[in-house]
Amino acid sequence: MDNRPLGLMHFWQAGDSVTHSVAWLLLAMSVASWYFILSKAWSAWRMRRSARAALERFWSARTLDEAVETLLRDDREQVFAPMADKARRAARMQDDATLAGAVDRDELVTRVLRQEMTQTSSRLESGLTFLASVGSTAPFVGLFGTVWGIYHALLGIAGSGQVLIDQVAGPVGEALVMTAAGLAVAIPAVLAYNAFTRINRVVLAELDGFAHDLLALVTHGRRIDRGDGDALRAAVPAAEPTQAIGR
Repeated sequence: MDNRPLGLMHFWQAGDSVTHSVAWLLLAMSVASWYFILSKAWSAWRMRRSARAALERFWSARTLDEAVETLLRDDREQVFAPMADKARRAARMQDDATLAGAVDRDELVTRVLRQEMTQTSSRLESGLTFLASVGSTAPFVGLFGTVWGIYHALLGIAGSGQVLIDQVAGPVGEALVMTAAGLAVAIPAVLAYNAFTRINRVVLAELDGFAHDLLALVTHGRRIDRGDGDALRAAVPAAEPTQAIGR
C-alpha cells in the first residue's frame, strides 16, 4: 500500500507546468475580479450615500451657478455633477462666436446631455465585462486543470505497474480541487456582476430623470413636469445597461 501523504501540497508537487499554469491563472483571475468587486462596491456605497443629499441641495440652491458648484462639491463619485456643469456651459455657448454657439440651444444642450449619459454609462460599467468573462470562463479553466491533472495522475499510475484504489482515488481527488477552485473564482464574479448591473440600472434611471430636469431648467428656466417628459425622453434616451448573466 502506498503511504505517501495526500493533499494539496502533494498535488502541487506532483503537477507539471500545465497544472501550475492553470492554478496561477485562476489565482490571477480571482485577484483581479476581487479588485473590481471591492473597488466598485466602495464606489457604489459612496455614490448612494452622497448623491441623494447632493441632489437635494442642488434643487434647494437659489441660482444655477450655486446649484452646480454645490453638486460639484458634494457629488463624491462625480456622476451627476459633470452633467450639470456641462449643461450649464452648453446653455451659455450661444454667446460664443463658435460653431457650437451657432446651434440652437435646445439641440446643443440635448447633445451634451446625451454624450454625458453615454460617458457616465461607460464609466459605471467599466470592469463588468471582465467580471462577466471570469464568471463564464473560470469553471472551464478549472475543469481543464482537473482533466489534465487526472490525465497526468493516470500516466503515473500506469507507469508504476500497479493499480490500487488508493493510488487512483488520491490523485483523482486532488485533481478535482481545480474544479472547485474554478467555481470559487466564478461564483463571486457572477454574483457581483448581477448586483452591479442592477445598481447601474437604478443609477442610470435616476441620471435620465436628472437629465430631463436639467434640459428643462437650462432651456425653459424650470423643472420639467413629469407628465411632459415624453418629448424629452425622445430627445435624451436613457443608456441601456448590460444584461445580467447567470439568470
